[in-house]
Amino acid sequence: MTDVLIIGAGPAGAFAAHRAADLGARTALVTRDEFGGMAANDGPVPVRTLAHAARLLREARQLDRYGIAADAFRLDYPRLLDRVREVVHDIRTHSELRSRIDGLGVAVHEHAGTARFVDPHTVETSRELRFHGDKIILCTGGVSRPLAVPGAELTHTHSDAWTLREVPPSMLVIGGGATGVQVASVFTAFGSRVQLFETGPRILPSEDDDVSAAVAEAFREHGMVVRENVDTVTSFEKTPDGVRMRFSRNGTPDSAEAALAIVAIGWSADTTGLNLAAAGVETDERGFVRVDAYQRTSVPHIFAAGDVTGRLMLAPQAAQSGFVAATNAVRGPSLPLWDQVSPIGSFTDPEYAQVGLTETKARREHDVIVATVRLDAAARPIIDGRTTGFCKLIVDRTSHRILGCHVVGERAVETTQVAAVAMAAHLRVQDLARVPLSFPTYAAIVGRAAYVATRKLGLDTSYEPAP
Repeated sequence: MTDVLIIGAGPAGAFAAHRAADLGARTALVTRDEFGGMAANDGPVPVRTLAHAARLLREARQLDRYGIAADAFRLDYPRLLDRVREVVHDIRTHSELRSRIDGLGVAVHEHAGTARFVDPHTVETSRELRFHGDKIILCTGGVSRPLAVPGAELTHTHSDAWTLREVPPSMLVIGGGATGVQVASVFTAFGSRVQLFETGPRILPSEDDDVSAAVAEAFREHGMVVRENVDTVTSFEKTPDGVRMRFSRNGTPDSAEAALAIVAIGWSADTTGLNLAAAGVETDERGFVRVDAYQRTSVPHIFAAGDVTGRLMLAPQAAQSGFVAATNAVRGPSLPLWDQVSPIGSFTDPEYAQVGLTETKARREHDVIVATVRLDAAARPIIDGRTTGFCKLIVDRTSHRILGCHVVGERAVETTQVAAVAMAAHLRVQDLARVPLSFPTYAAIVGRAAYVATRKLGLDTSYEPAP
């Protein structure tokens, strides 16, 4: 019998396998498809590759502004998808984590098919493989949540969008969260006429209010139709040129048509076919596997990590939870999942990113000051002609702790990492303001915001960063 059997080879499963084997456990890693899971094959890696292509198109449109003559350019979408596959293959092939896992003697079973429990210690797959584990860690990830209305079979998911053979002339995107806005932004850049629908009062409802407003405004300036406060989607029907969606907004029936409809309304746990009942594993009211602070399920020898638990559904956080689950599977419940400083961002146009509390949440529990610096007041964005956006720091007035950072604009995802490191190191805002960040860079705008916050607090920084 294997000491630790791990189901799923995304970030959670891969890190769990590495940790378990590193602690000396006989470890097996079983995955339905290829090593890397959604993050490598259907998530951040392919999405970021497509977003890079969209960035290159934006840069190409600026060539004349910088005195560079160029012939007309066009997007060859099939060739772009070939490049996406090359990137995915190269990352998977050259994965340092995979080589370390192999070096530790982990038995990796790729393309094993869908796994299901036979009993609490036994799993078999649809390709007739059978595994026994003293401890088992579930890392099967998540799947797109379907929209349960008539005609929903005419819609597609974000995964389908990434595998199209050509850019559709028009597109409906239902869902204004992170996945939906990425699909909408990328295909707008590629030339699709995109309509984005959100049932709430604003797109990106988990982001700071100012971020949501800035991104929505930029989307509209790019020609995207952004419809918020949609009451409900009632049905889809086929048309000669694609699909028609019927919905209501402010109590009034309406409809919209496009060549393609993408539904991105959230994630569900990927537990279909697992037969959790045979193992006695419980799920919560949303269908995610219920775990405690040690990543244990309702069955003491079965753990779960990553998206299947419904917690913060991001690759770095999944990896951390996989590490914790494996540690406790081997050593017993000794390491709880720690509080995390979790930077989050998306490669839209403009990019947006955040770490920590939104201004609204911070004001509920703290006396705060807010410092905002616009990108059009910073050197590097002006140099690059990318002046849309801002950096916003939220600081506790008494302790001077940085409670949150929110950035909209070019390189926002990279920029926010500076604030995340400062927060994880428990730097006070005046300490961050004294760090002489390189000039001219996008990251330097965080230092500028820290300086503004320090001045608002009436503190002496002894240093003024370059703009």
